[in-house]
Amino acid sequence: MQLHAEHAGALFAFALRLSGDRERAEEAVAEALLRAWQHPEAVDGSRGSARAWLFTVVRNCLADSWRRDASRPRTTRAEPLSDIAGPDEVERAVETWALADAVALLSNEHRQVLYYASYLGCSVDETAAKLGIPAGTVKSRTYYALRALRSILEEMGYVR
Repeated sequence: MQLHAEHAGALFAFALRLSGDRERAEEAVAEALLRAWQHPEAVDGSRGSARAWLFTVVRNCLADSWRRDASRPRTTRAEPLSDIAGPDEVERAVETWALADAVALLSNEHRQVLYYASYLGCSVDETAAKLGIPAGTVKSRTYYALRALRSILEEMGYVR
């Protein structure tokens, strides 16, 4: 749409400056362009500048949005993870997700041994009893599971 190409950038900058909220600004610009599409007579130039009309619609959309928010009870809005947690916590969360993805790629036998030994903290004998396998097999599977896990994490770029 030609209107989008000509005016969207300026409309967004205007809406962002007024609202201070990127999401609200994007919604206002989208609504203005939708209204222009629904009412082509408003932007055909016979009644004045299409740009001025679009700016007015954006301003009105933002005002409507603020009124709507003011009339509704305030709900808590989820804050971005970076606002809640510091850089170390965010990095740790990403590493935890990567580890979970890597563990999911292991064989079932390797996952089971690591689950009992590492997650639940069971000894070799306890793990062997719970899985119904010899203690030597638990040791062997744990060794190969950790090697496989390290290999997967290396491929993912987390271990060097």
